[in-house]
Amino acid sequence: MADTEHEGELTVDELAARVGMTVRNVRAYASRGLLDPPRLEGRTGYYQQAHVNQLKLVRTLLDRGYTLQAVEKALQDKPAATADYALDLIGVLDSPLAREQEPEMMSRSSLVALTGIAPGTDVVDRMVEAGLVKVVDDDTLEVYRPDVVRAGVSAIAMGLSPETVLDLLPALSEPLRAVADDLVARVRHDIWQPFAQRGMPEDEWTTVVTSIANLLPVAAQAVVAVFRDELAHAIDEALGEELAALAEQTPQT
Repeated sequence: MADTEHEGELTVDELAARVGMTVRNVRAYASRGLLDPPRLEGRTGYYQQAHVNQLKLVRTLLDRGYTLQAVEKALQDKPAATADYALDLIGVLDSPLAREQEPEMMSRSSLVALTGIAPGTDVVDRMVEAGLVKVVDDDTLEVYRPDVVRAGVSAIAMGLSPETVLDLLPALSEPLRAVADDLVARVRHDIWQPFAQRGMPEDEWTTVVTSIANLLPVAAQAVVAVFRDELAHAIDEALGEELAALAEQTPQT
């Protein structure tokens, strides 16, 4: 009968290759308490999927800009299941809806053409000043938040001035960030913290992650719906004002 108890275990070399690290880094993270001890057989250590997840979490957090000291403080001496939970949450945060847009490369001439403005204008320079675009070379741009930029240049092509469009970005971003911060705080208070206080029972984990994942599209839909309603009210008010102004200009017979 085959011994299946230790099936799928990895040596340190295999573990390092699995997560795309050097053996030296694996040993360094282990010395910092970021990796549980392996099962020892003689002088050879054997690692399991839980160790893979622990190292994947360390690498993921470092790739997201956290310092090693911050990662160490957050994860040191935590149970192996913490890595599984954290990777699940990061997977939710990296969904297409929640993920921050990746920059795109675009030629200066293409971006100007999208605006419908004659070449030679300083619209690109204004986008650079607004932090939406970075100049790579004479005709190559790195476009940050490309969906936002495309929406903006479409609005310019439809008749709004570049100044108006660039002014609208912080006007939209600042209140929406406040809404996002409030939503996240409420999710932490109502869903995550009670779960953590219960000791993060394994049988509830899927439900908690699913709830958080489903809140992303629900929140986005709510924001769009509320904005649509408010936009309709603003249009009605503006239309009434413009009709009244037209009436005043109409010659009386």
